[in-house]
Amino acid sequence: QVQLVESGAGLVQAGGSLRLSCAASGRTSSTYAVAWFRRAPGKEREVVAAISWSAGSTTYADSVKGRFTISSINRKVTVYLQMTSLQPEDTAVYYCATTGLSIPAMNSHDYDYWGQGTQVTVSS
Repeated sequence: QVQLVESGAGLVQAGGSLRLSCAASGRTSSTYAVAWFRRAPGKEREVVAAISWSAGSTTYADSVKGRFTISSINRKVTVYLQMTSLQPEDTAVYYCATTGLSIPAMNSHDYDYWGQGTQVTVSS
């Protein structure tokens, strides 16, 4: 089992920035990639960004490229999502998730463990 706890929720104005954190505990040795997803009201969950240590790579959704950065400290322990130039359409509950796959997968079905989510609200 892997436990994930997100933090960094907030309300910001358009153009502002926030940093989300995802703290992992438990059997993190089985984790090879972490992704951030989000679900906006009335919309389906979508991937935002993913990072893989074994592949040494990151991937981003087109909607956040150039604005969001996924990174990690101590690799599997904490993963961050730095969000800049936030827009109202970024408003959503953000979740982190882990997978035993060695690639930064972009499909939610590839992820095994999920956090409880953290709310990001961007006002216009």
